Amino acid sequence: MRGIGIVLLLGGVFFGMPSPAATGRVLKVLPHYLDASGKHTVSPSLYDRDAYQYQLREQPQRRGGMRFDIHWKTKGAAYAPLRLILELRGVAQGSLPKQLVLASPAEGGRGWFGRWTPITLTAAEYKHIGEVTAWRVTLWEGNELLSEQKSFLW
Repeated sequence: MRGIGIVLLLGGVFFGMPSPAATGRVLKVLPHYLDASGKHTVSPSLYDRDAYQYQLREQPQRRGGMRFDIHWKTKGAAYAPLRLILELRGVAQGSLPKQLVLASPAEGGRGWFGRWTPITLTAAEYKHIGEVTAWRVTLWEGNELLSEQKSFLW
């Protein structure tokens, strides 16, 4: 009789415990300028990409937006939808800098290597905010912050 009571007590303790929520991390954020046709490179080569980004940095009139490639991953089951939020600050005009918030659903992301998700700043949004001076990327599960990565000036 005592053995059954102990089994029921332990069963209640272990099965009554809530299971842990997902854990996640933002591993890397790569901001890229886009040209007028929406390309960030002229070929798949990393050297060509970096050279083309240098050209776009030196010639602002050729820019047509920005794209932020976000590398992230999660462990465990997510009990609420995952989403990535990108917050941007532009050049200050007057007393405060312009701010913009973009969001994207975060799907996948489990496994050894995680997942890359692009968030694009369109030409109109880029023109409105001006030169981006600071950014922050956060990974959310429902209303719970899992991870963030931000630029130096944030």
